[in-house]
Amino acid sequence: MAIKDQIKEHAEVIGADGVHVGTVDHVEGDRIKLTKKDSGEGHHVGHHHYISLGLVADVEGNKVRLSANGDVAVTFEEEEGGGQA
Repeated sequence: MAIKDQIKEHAEVIGADGVHVGTVDHVEGDRIKLTKKDSGEGHHVGHHHYISLGLVADVEGNKVRLSANGDVAVTFEEEEGGGQA
């Protein structure tokens, strides 16, 4: 089963260091779309953010573990519309 098919809606996305990065809204193409409630602060509030499936190291039940630490993974997030976060 492809890793994409193992990712469930509302699963927690965590960095390799165990830090909460976001919550899965759904998988869209080759990216995980995070819920708006995990959208950050300032001009990021109310926007969906995306994380590339290429950063997914493992799916463990209701947790998606990334290959990068949480603070690094956030720098790879893309905002709705394709811009860097």
